[in-house]
Order: sequence, then C-alpha cells, then structure tokens
Amino acid sequence: MLAPSLEPSRDCPLCPRLVAVREAMRGEQPDWWNAPVPALGDPEAWLVIIGLAPGRAGANRTGLAFTGDASGDLLFATLDKFGLAQAGEPKGVLILNAVRCLPPGNKPVPAEIHNCRPFLANQIAAMPNACIFVALGQIAHQSAVKALGGRLPKCNFGHLAEHRMPSGAVLIDSYHPSRYNQNTQRLTAEMFEAVFERALALRCRECGDSVAILGRISDAV
Repeated sequence: MLAPSLEPSRDCPLCPRLVAVREAMRGEQPDWWNAPVPALGDPEAWLVIIGLAPGRAGANRTGLAFTGDASGDLLFATLDKFGLAQAGEPKGVLILNAVRCLPPGNKPVPAEIHNCRPFLANQIAAMPNACIFVALGQIAHQSAVKALGGRLPKCNFGHLAEHRMPSGAVLIDSYHPSRYNQNTQRLTAEMFEAVFERALALRCRECGDSVAILGRISDAV
C-alpha cells in the first residue's frame, strides 16, 4: 500500500458534516470500518481508478475501496476479466476515491470534495508508474483533472471520453458503476468493459515516462 502518511487520519476533522455522519455510524454499527477509506491495490500500479466516495454498506463497512456492494461487484468482476485483479486484489491497479468518508445520500458537497483533494493529489504524485487513470463518474472526473494539473473547461466528462494531462498521463471517463446506473442500464457491463479495454490499449509499453497514445485524445493543456 501507499505510505500511511498520505492518508487522512481515522478521525479526520476536515469536514464537519462527514464527521457527524461518521460518529452516528459508529454508534449504529460499531463493528463497521466507519472511517476514511484508504487506497486499495498496488503502489507500483500503472492504472489508477478514481471513484466517488465510500458506499454506506460497502467500503464504509469493510474499509476496502469498492468492496461489499453492487458497484464493487461489477468493478472487480471487470478487473478480473481483464487480468487486473487476482484473488480479489487489484493487480497493477490502485483504487482511490475523490472523497474518503461516507457522505449523506452518496452526495458530497463541493467543500468536502475540495478538502479531500490534497490526499488524492499527494497519492497520485507518489505513484511514478501511473500513466492511465480511470474516473468513475463526473465528481471523480473533476477531482482527477484538478489533481493531475489539467483544466476542466478543456476536459468535458463523458463515458469513454479521453483527456491528455500535462504530465502525459491519460484520463479515461466512465459512468459510475452504481446500482442505480446498472439497474437503469445507463451503464452496462459491456460499456464498463470497454473502458478497461481502452486502458489496456493505452498502457505504457515499458516502465518509464512515455505513454503509448493510440487514437484520438483530447488535449487538456
């Protein structure tokens, strides 16, 4: 895992609304994680997946990003299909969230997203091999663009949209694999798989600074 110093503390005080939710959940479910959810996966990863925030009975319960709910079921099934997970653990992949604590109704407010962004940016900076990023949903997309030094006006969110960051890394957008998006067919398994097919096509040819860019990539600089 990444260095613990890059993670928010278990009792991070930055967002009063999320602190209140955390304290209430600790009273209701004392056996659950109920704390900021840390990064999950390979610190030497070439692929970084950025989600929204912990689900109430998913990561907030288990303490493991995207573990324990429908969104995680689809994510890990897809990673497994493409050889990006082994025995339930990401392989060559690191999973982060734009917001580390459970937000009411799965909807963090702008101040909470802003408060958590330094953790995202610092962890990304600590990953020298990361060259492809996948943002799950619009909030994750916006945080990823800012953490990667891009400019939002030039990076419009859209499923399978691609954005070249100033570092040369590529950001690929996806609809979030939430239960709602799956149930309404806004995101199908085939659509989600296409995101990771593209990520593999764009993967660095060798460990190093160069990124193999295949096809059209929107310029974010």
